[in-house]
Amino acid sequence: MISERDSETTFDEDSQPNDEVMPYSDDETEDELDSRQPVVESGQNRINREESQEPLKKDCSWQIKANDQRFYEQPQFKRTVFLCFKKSKYAGNAIKTYRYNPITFLPLNLFEQFKRAANFYFLVLLILQSIPQITTLSWYTTLVPLLLVLGITAVKDLVDDIARHRMDNEVNNRTCEVIRDGRFKTTKWKDIKVGDILRLKKNTFVPVSALAVFYVSTVLYGETNLKFKMALEVTHRYLQGESAMADFNGLIECEEPNNRLDKFTGTLFWRNTSYSLDADKILLRGCKIRNTDFCHGLVIFAGADTKIMKNSGKTRFKRTKIDSLTNYMVYTIFVVLILLSAGLAIGHTYWEQQVGNSSWYLYDAQDFSPPYRGFLNFWGYIIVLNTMVPISLYVSVEVIRLGQSYFINWDLQMYYPEKDTAAKARTTTLNEQLGQIHYIFSDKTGTLTQNIMTFKKCCINGQRYGDWRDGAGQLQSHPQQVDFSWNMYADGKFLFYDHYLIEQIKSGKEPEIPKFFFLLAICHTVMVDTSDGQLNYQAASPDEGALVTAARNFGYVFLSRTQNTITISEMGIERTYDVLAILDFNSDRKRMSVIVRESDGSIRLYCKGADTVIYERLHPKNLKREATEEALDIFANETLRTLCLCYRDIGQDEFEAWNKKFMEASVATTDRDEALDKVYEEIEKNLILLGATAIEDKLQDGVPETISRLSKADIKIWVLTGDKKETAENIGFSCELLTDETKICYGEDIRQVESPEDFFCGNENRSVVTLSAAVDCALLQTRLENQRNSAGSSACSSLRMSEPFFQGSKDLALIITGSWLVRTRDVLFIRDLAAHIGVGISGQEGMQAVMSSDYSFGQFRYLQRLLLVHGRWSYIRMCKFLRYFFYKNFAFTLVHIWYSFFNGFSAQTAYEDWFITLYNVLYSSLPVLLVGLLDQIGLDTSYWTFVNAFSVFGSIALYFGITFDFHSAGIHVLFPSGFQFTGTAPNALRQPYLWLTMILSIAVCLLPVVAWRFLSVTIWPSESDRIQKNRQKLLAAEQQWRRRQSALHRGVSARRSAYAFSHQRGYADLIASGRSIRKKRAPLDAVLRATGAAGAPHTS
Repeated sequence: MISERDSETTFDEDSQPNDEVMPYSDDETEDELDSRQPVVESGQNRINREESQEPLKKDCSWQIKANDQRFYEQPQFKRTVFLCFKKSKYAGNAIKTYRYNPITFLPLNLFEQFKRAANFYFLVLLILQSIPQITTLSWYTTLVPLLLVLGITAVKDLVDDIARHRMDNEVNNRTCEVIRDGRFKTTKWKDIKVGDILRLKKNTFVPVSALAVFYVSTVLYGETNLKFKMALEVTHRYLQGESAMADFNGLIECEEPNNRLDKFTGTLFWRNTSYSLDADKILLRGCKIRNTDFCHGLVIFAGADTKIMKNSGKTRFKRTKIDSLTNYMVYTIFVVLILLSAGLAIGHTYWEQQVGNSSWYLYDAQDFSPPYRGFLNFWGYIIVLNTMVPISLYVSVEVIRLGQSYFINWDLQMYYPEKDTAAKARTTTLNEQLGQIHYIFSDKTGTLTQNIMTFKKCCINGQRYGDWRDGAGQLQSHPQQVDFSWNMYADGKFLFYDHYLIEQIKSGKEPEIPKFFFLLAICHTVMVDTSDGQLNYQAASPDEGALVTAARNFGYVFLSRTQNTITISEMGIERTYDVLAILDFNSDRKRMSVIVRESDGSIRLYCKGADTVIYERLHPKNLKREATEEALDIFANETLRTLCLCYRDIGQDEFEAWNKKFMEASVATTDRDEALDKVYEEIEKNLILLGATAIEDKLQDGVPETISRLSKADIKIWVLTGDKKETAENIGFSCELLTDETKICYGEDIRQVESPEDFFCGNENRSVVTLSAAVDCALLQTRLENQRNSAGSSACSSLRMSEPFFQGSKDLALIITGSWLVRTRDVLFIRDLAAHIGVGISGQEGMQAVMSSDYSFGQFRYLQRLLLVHGRWSYIRMCKFLRYFFYKNFAFTLVHIWYSFFNGFSAQTAYEDWFITLYNVLYSSLPVLLVGLLDQIGLDTSYWTFVNAFSVFGSIALYFGITFDFHSAGIHVLFPSGFQFTGTAPNALRQPYLWLTMILSIAVCLLPVVAWRFLSVTIWPSESDRIQKNRQKLLAAEQQWRRRQSALHRGVSARRSAYAFSHQRGYADLIASGRSIRKKRAPLDAVLRATGAAGAPHTS
């Protein structure tokens, strides 16, 4: 049975690929994919190549020959790079994420920068200024700002690319052991090639995508839960020594490199026999080896061909509304500039015809016609009015966004000290978009909750346990922790407060109680390891780990297991039981079972699962069915995750007949999972109910307050959860997502509504609780698909919504998640455009969602500060910056337009060249830049800060200092042609009317603004003004905010949770293989010594 399972290719889940070209279509069904697997003989699980010359599958065109580099030099493995130059199609293992090298940096960076319309415009402008007939300004008025902008951007790109170079070098120069010349030698990652055999040790990263050929490895995919990988039985058995691996000459034919992490199709041909390969045999680059001292692998994909590298690119760039608005304004300014220049050129043509031709003193020795002079002046005005186009706008916006990102990173109020986790802005382009969020999609487990499962209560034989009771069963007003010191295996972190249950266990008066905890200790797929005398459990899900830990504390301790046995300490007495079969969990079955031979020789099936599937399979005469169901209702109302436990006795003849069917289904080559499920159904019936467990996954601190405040900001919140709708409803009340005023509607109630939008019209506060099957109705699917915001939950999940519609395309969606939904594509939501903004929470499940997010932090409660403080401030600051930026540019440009009416539209400038050059770069850049970075909203300050004073008065001082220097005699002596206005500034500033003009101009400009502000605050106060006026009262009310009472007091109907189990398969296949067990294996040095004694050379 073991070898058959090894070579079975299964596709348990479908994973949404990204935009890259795949070797097979995503539209293919699972059956179609399975049908393309290699045909394998039942019972042998292999194909004799000589007897069955099956043609190669079309997609399996990737060939790998072990320990034979000359194999890859054949012509069919070459691809044309350029003209007649060819290169191997097999990539080396060196990775390259950088964009530039010392030779290509300057040309490529300039090429990318001149893709921007503003930069290209100024390049064209610089070319025009080199034409004497049309230029009206010196060349440096354009060159200096252009070089400054290009230089700042180039330096930023250079720093980023140097960091990429360093990271690439660090990764490429890591080392591992590779077979070279018949022995293992230390080799750098970048020198590994396809076909090499590697040795990987515990807690090291996998450098390539490799086939596991020796020992079993359990690897970590950036998460806390372990995922197991199994080598083929034949390679595990025969490739034990260094010399055997050096002589290994197997040939693998498999699919071309692709980005599908959960699927792999291939065949190993060795010794005239073929063996089917699937994803369970493949180690992926970037994973870490765990739960085994060492393993070996054959390199299949290297470098850019590995699946992780295939997934690292093609991320679609997210743009904000501000970006779209800015681009629109820039293009509009281009059009306005052309129209203004054309109008002024027409004015000059008219002026030349009426005045210029008749004025002898204006003759310039050029006999040009008025239309031609107008044409030249058109280009002259394009140059003169260039300040309308904001050359420094994009650089300024990047600087502001970078500063705003640092403010998020430095915010101590978003720092989570328990995990030493600070908030992190992983992008600098979306800060102001945070202030425009309308919808939030949130995962529940690990996002709203802590994802730390704790055994809280249970129901055994109809009796509930877990309340605060003493040893006599009397309720207590204050909890007293149970003392587990009598149990040498007890976990010191486990807390329990019902002393009565402990007394019942010790007394042994209730025979069902030992059965209950014995079931928890034996019916699971948990792996156990011992370090420093302590038991360490590794579970496929935190729920299962919590149940085994609870049984451990109550005296039923899971100690160890082998392929066919499991050892348990029952109240201090160790017993070993034969495990005849493990009926593993999957998301369709929602249960798992084990078949065990008891010490007296009888056979018993133990089962645990969701109440909805267990109750369907109970024996009709279960006496405690109603009492247990009542307990389930109570547990679910307390938002606990429940699970039912049951058992049944099996006769020897019944088991032998069933086991025959089970063995046949285990080696099925097609539809294996369906065949096994059908066989499982035959034995999992007429069950006797033992009781139920209740596990708590606590809400994180501050979740109700956060959701309440976000709701006040008119943000609609959707919560995706794997619970039943009843439990989802209870969770909604506990986290303030639902209130007593909310009218709850169910998905099945609105399927028949012809106009779903009308269902939510009116003033009623309505909410939907629906299974994802209901998402197929017109209520959600059409709206979400049209707007590329489909929720994408799995078929077994439920979807809790506070408002199921987008009111229009202007609404923005934010997806916030831990990593629990990684299996249901939340990473794809975050990375691709399904989410306008993705937020990851660093939780118990790992960092995969965080690494794919735009923003991350440690707790859900920090979301309110991210949106309502940083998001709002960033948006308002950016809007003020853009308003002031365009205002100062237009104010500067309008002077030239006004001046044109006095100079015959001749494109003459009103300012000197150096003032034009430095106006945007120095004189007016600091005030608007600091507004975008440090401006405070009126709620926080009503007076000028040091920053305001520094930016304004500092810019004025800078202007006067530079102007006096440029108009001094000293600089005129050094550069007489460039600085011709010697003494102009001192002479002009001695005139009192000049100062009077400046003061009056400032007063006239500010008077309308001050008057409007005074009238708006007094007569038409805004929401901010009203809040400012009543700030103290509102702060006091906020401090008095209290969570609403539990939904238990609302008088709702009984609700029950059917979800308290893993979303993924357990370790049943790994356990059944017998190669998962942590045997007392000889250490690596001993294996090498044994190999050396046999005459095989080796290196250490």
